[in-house]
Amino acid sequence: MQRLTKLGEGLYQLKQRHFDVSSLQFRLTAEIVLLSILGLSGVAAWTSWKMQQLLITTHTQRVEYIATRFPRDVELYSEMLPIETGLQKTIDNVTIPGLVIWVKSKDGKRVLAQSTTMYATFMTTDELMSIAEMPLKPQVYLVNQRYLILYQGWVNVKGKQLGKVYMAQDITKDQQQLMDAIRGLAAVCIGSTVLTMAAIAARIRRSLRPLQDMSQLARSISAEDLTNAQLSLSHAPSEVKELAQTFNMMLSRLSEAWNQQHQFVSNVSHELRTPLTVVLGYLQSVLRRSTNLSDHQREALETAAAEADRTVRLLQDLLDLARADNGYTHYQMEPLMLNDLLEEVAGMATKFSGRVIQLKIAEPVEAIGDHDRLRQVLINLLDNAMKYSTFHQPIELSLEQTDQQAIIQIRDYGVGIPLQDQSRIFERFYRVDEGRAHSTGGHGLGLAIVKTLVEGMGGSITVRSKPGEGSEFEITLLKTFSNLR
Repeated sequence: MQRLTKLGEGLYQLKQRHFDVSSLQFRLTAEIVLLSILGLSGVAAWTSWKMQQLLITTHTQRVEYIATRFPRDVELYSEMLPIETGLQKTIDNVTIPGLVIWVKSKDGKRVLAQSTTMYATFMTTDELMSIAEMPLKPQVYLVNQRYLILYQGWVNVKGKQLGKVYMAQDITKDQQQLMDAIRGLAAVCIGSTVLTMAAIAARIRRSLRPLQDMSQLARSISAEDLTNAQLSLSHAPSEVKELAQTFNMMLSRLSEAWNQQHQFVSNVSHELRTPLTVVLGYLQSVLRRSTNLSDHQREALETAAAEADRTVRLLQDLLDLARADNGYTHYQMEPLMLNDLLEEVAGMATKFSGRVIQLKIAEPVEAIGDHDRLRQVLINLLDNAMKYSTFHQPIELSLEQTDQQAIIQIRDYGVGIPLQDQSRIFERFYRVDEGRAHSTGGHGLGLAIVKTLVEGMGGSITVRSKPGEGSEFEITLLKTFSNLR
């Protein structure tokens, strides 16, 4: 259950990381997308500019050709017709759709000739002729929300300046078509950018999946899984495969070191327990049989015996944990009548401590467990409740059940456990108050052993506590063999 909880937390954190701006996936996606946007924007801008220049060049060259031809045609017609008639004839011949031409006298006060369709084009005669100054080479201008190519030049006939010719070519329609094309190009670029972004994000996510698998495995792995924990990546890049192999080698070394550590603890605990038990026996024998010891000698022997007994109990706890870690702890799982077991443990605790143990049992409850291991668990929890509550504070031992579970609760009204320590009290050698370690006589292993034994029987244990109001430990056991893992 604890492993599944850790795995769920790891998956949630992994999901959250997809939207983490500091993640490698987000940075790679953002950088590549930014480069794609800059590249596509540059291509679109250059294409738009090139199309604009091509449009302008095409029309200006046409106007420039007409402007170059106009004086020659005027001179040709003036040999056969009056000047003003020749001017009008030339204007009519060279005029193209959207182009307006007019000629003013040399002093600029009189219009000598003009396009006959001038009134039906883009501007009125007065508006168009009010543009007094035009460039000597065809250029594009925005006039009254219309795009015009404007030009002015001198008209010479037989070496004499007849006046000035003015030309205005309306290219608004072509310009609008060009803008529509540019907008279409922009839409294509935006669509391409979106598709590129999605494709890049998917590809990067797929490329980083091996790293996510490694992260998920690292989160879900526990000390018990080190031996079998291996990361297999068949379709990953060679760099990631090399990292996975290094990761697997590290897991193997950790597993070997973990096993060596537990074997060492087991061996040391076993080897030291026997001689210390003999020493404790001799000390207790001396204290019982010697009648001529001084007070100082008896106090010294009692202190030595107490410390030896404390050390023997520590070694026994270490040995129990080492056996559990190595899988040497065997459980005789059988149906247990929990009512009888709780009454037995409560009676024994009351007899040896003189404390009040209040039993709250409403109905017979049966569960699957190991009688001796569960008895040890309850004794440890009752001993813990007695250590951290005063003599006059009662201890409650209650029993409940659901359809599939039996629930045992041990509650005291002592000092309680701070919230920040409640998640760590089942760790080995962890103590909430180190200052009370010597007075209570514990080593921080009792609750770790309790948790190991309860989980070994397929159950779970939790704690609820509030400083100054006491603590409640809850053991949950299964009621049938079919639900055991």
